[in-house]
Amino acid sequence: MIDYEAKNWLSVAFRFRGTIGPRLLVRVLIVGAVGLVAAGLNASVGFKIPPIAHTLIGVALGLLLVFRTNASYDRYWEGRKLLGTMVNRSRDIARQVAAFVRIEGTEAPEVRRAVDDVQRYLSAFFALAVQSLRSQRDLQALGDRLTAEERALLEPKKVRAPVVAAFISKRIEELVRRGALAPHHVLLLDPNVTALVDALGGCERIVRTPMPFAYAQHIKLAVLLFTVTVPFAMADATRWYTPVASAVLAFALIGIDEIGVEIEDPFGDDPNDLPIDRLAETIATSAEDILHTRAL
Repeated sequence: MIDYEAKNWLSVAFRFRGTIGPRLLVRVLIVGAVGLVAAGLNASVGFKIPPIAHTLIGVALGLLLVFRTNASYDRYWEGRKLLGTMVNRSRDIARQVAAFVRIEGTEAPEVRRAVDDVQRYLSAFFALAVQSLRSQRDLQALGDRLTAEERALLEPKKVRAPVVAAFISKRIEELVRRGALAPHHVLLLDPNVTALVDALGGCERIVRTPMPFAYAQHIKLAVLLFTVTVPFAMADATRWYTPVASAVLAFALIGIDEIGVEIEDPFGDDPNDLPIDRLAETIATSAEDILHTRAL
């Protein structure tokens, strides 16, 4: 995600990184070339298209593009809320473990190990969730968040993050069995673990449910037909300025569609995607800070 100062108009308007301009360049130039042809035909033989059809169709096309962009942003914002749920539930699990677990007696080393495992698993769950959303499989990228035995266990699994959620539940059960955690505290911890899995399922729903093909195709065809024919409708009024006017119009209309495409899957690593790496660091840091500053 690109951080920017919204009130700095010039900085936002003329920043290059994260823009969709490079993806539009070829199409905008093609429409500008069509505009040049339209201006030439109008100047030489007076050829033009009555503008009434484009005036009426332009209104409908604008509504379609607005709906398409809103639908994509809804997916983007829903994804951010689901990732935020993972962050909040991870922090709450760490808080509850820090507050409820008693580390004392002869089994203190085993209890400490179980608490440390919960810390690792919270970070590993989010990392594996991100890998699943990005169709990645490299467990080595998780570093010391997983042991060699855990990586070997997870390697053949297709759904790895839920398995790590089961690891968390297993450690909670172990803490109860060792007497470090009261059984009724499980009733508070388990819903948070369930919320992690639910949030992952919501993210997977976004990734695996693209915009309906018929809708996406219809918008692209409509934008294409509109932008390559509108120069002939405006040539009589704009004359030799038609190539510039056509290119600006194409930049606006095609750009709105491309923005929707850019943000409809917010879990990648493009400049306009969600700050997943930053959120992963937040979870890891929060879990460590909460569990390592507990009053023993």
